[in-house]
Amino acid sequence: MGRSVRLTAPVRYVTVDEALSSLAGTPTVTDENVARHYAGRLPPRTPLLVLPAGEPTKSLEYLHQVWSWLLSQGATRKSRVAALGGGVVGDLVGFAASTFMRGIPLVQVPSTLMAMVDSAHGGKTGINLPEGKNLAGTFSAPSEVLLAVGFLATLPQREFVSGTAEVWKYGAIGNPALLDRLIASPLGPRSPGLGKTVRECVRAKAACVRADPWETKGVRASLNFGHTIGHAIEALAGYGELLHGEAVAMGMVAESGLGERIGVTERGFTERLRSGLLRQGLPVAVPSGLRTESLIEQMARDKKRTGEGLAFSLVTRAGECKLVEGVEAGEVAASLDSR
Repeated sequence: MGRSVRLTAPVRYVTVDEALSSLAGTPTVTDENVARHYAGRLPPRTPLLVLPAGEPTKSLEYLHQVWSWLLSQGATRKSRVAALGGGVVGDLVGFAASTFMRGIPLVQVPSTLMAMVDSAHGGKTGINLPEGKNLAGTFSAPSEVLLAVGFLATLPQREFVSGTAEVWKYGAIGNPALLDRLIASPLGPRSPGLGKTVRECVRAKAACVRADPWETKGVRASLNFGHTIGHAIEALAGYGELLHGEAVAMGMVAESGLGERIGVTERGFTERLRSGLLRQGLPVAVPSGLRTESLIEQMARDKKRTGEGLAFSLVTRAGECKLVEGVEAGEVAASLDSR
């Protein structure tokens, strides 16, 4: 794949009905939870593949199932496929689309807050391996993103709260005004500024991707704040036991604490973030049953790592973030052991 490929895609802000009608005749993949609400509202004769909901679906087994289903639908190199759902469906179908017949167009239709503000944008696709999260995948942008905030009306409360972790991340790494708003008033599904906040996050993601599309300059790596430890927590807790945003919230607090310990993060930021995330309803403490040694071993597989030590995207102060490489495992262990 050429390095000149753009990883940002046009975003159309539409209603739910407009999004669904745009999929007429397009092979569409979704999960059981989304299908329960919206399968019957798709246009007639729209091919639909319904997969189990949850992180375990991001696997080689279901990737193969999507490929085989596309073949059964008579898909060709001129076909397109749609991902209707959250980050799991988007990542899986994105990977399938980018590799089926060497790549076919993908339409992302995010139905969760997490996908709307983060995973549906930027062209990262992938599946999990037993050894870690997102270890197999591609960079491949969708042809377009159809974003309908109205889908959030049927999103379970826990899923919505999980998605707010990524919104908090954008505030922490690049938008201190957003962070201040969240601290003053945690985001809810009926927050008057919800649509505006989603658009802010989409613009922030696009700006990072345009500045560092292949994650080689450290700019795009800032989007991984909280994810090095968060992904390790997800893997060791068992995919599906924790929602992604819950693990990321734990990771953001843990990584902020690490940043303060090694002199990168401004003093007091961790407590400010921790108390705000708690008010949002997110968990902030790494589960006590996860061994520090196992977490560090899992982090060693992180894709940001390029040499000795571990790599973390750490907030320096509210609204600023940088990639810090070569962090000694002992410092990480000491920080985690102080939890």
